[in-house]
Amino acid sequence: MSNILLHADNISKKFQHYEVLDNLSLSVKRGDIVSLVGKSGCGKSTLIKLISGLDSDYSGSIYINGKPLKPHSSQVGVVFQEPRLLPWLTVAENIGFRLGKAGAKHPRVNELLAEMGLQGKNDYYPKQLSGGMAQRVAIARGLFCRPKMLLLDEPFSTVDAFTKMRLQDLLRDAAEYNQATLLFVTHDIEEAVYLSDCVNVMQTNPGRIKATVNIDLPRVRNRNDPCLAALKSQVLELLDDRGGECAAKEENGNEANDMALHLAKLAL
Repeated sequence: MSNILLHADNISKKFQHYEVLDNLSLSVKRGDIVSLVGKSGCGKSTLIKLISGLDSDYSGSIYINGKPLKPHSSQVGVVFQEPRLLPWLTVAENIGFRLGKAGAKHPRVNELLAEMGLQGKNDYYPKQLSGGMAQRVAIARGLFCRPKMLLLDEPFSTVDAFTKMRLQDLLRDAAEYNQATLLFVTHDIEEAVYLSDCVNVMQTNPGRIKATVNIDLPRVRNRNDPCLAALKSQVLELLDDRGGECAAKEENGNEANDMALHLAKLAL
């Protein structure tokens, strides 16, 4: 069996006449934590949407486990920038949503709540949760069907710095425990080098992988490790493209509608 879980081959994507991605290729090994960083408009979030199956309007090929990507595959879980929990459902119902009403009673729900430090919160509603708790529920929902790959689009950008650090460690441990491969978008370079096995730096006009920085360090890391500071500087140098800013902002679309569409299709 190949060690490559995800292979995106020559991916190109346009919004009207603007070329967001052009002949982008990316491979992700099984069990790795991989980040995508780059300036606004380079196509990071667009690429995540393509791999998630939320957008099929592109050219090129995407393979999971050596087979062509199927839209809304249970092999791929998604966590968005905001939790996007359904407010009329309890925490347990949100996590087990893919199985309908019966999902709330599935043993996997309690297992994930324990992993996320949310024991006993099964019957809470989203309005009763803090931002960090809600995002932990979103991660649990993404992991519910034991996906081979979990995609995350700036999952911690809306929480405070202390909560972000706790969530980063929780995500790392959850990925290890669930044997999930992670591909996540972030603008936080410290987060990228702290969590990742490799950091893919993207360029703009059009979006492509400019360089890959391998992080050859143990998974459990000291945030004050000078090696991390050196790696952060390396990534920042790669991002410091004096050739000019992107001509147009990345077209992220309406994430709320994307999430509603994603969940609705899962329920079919």
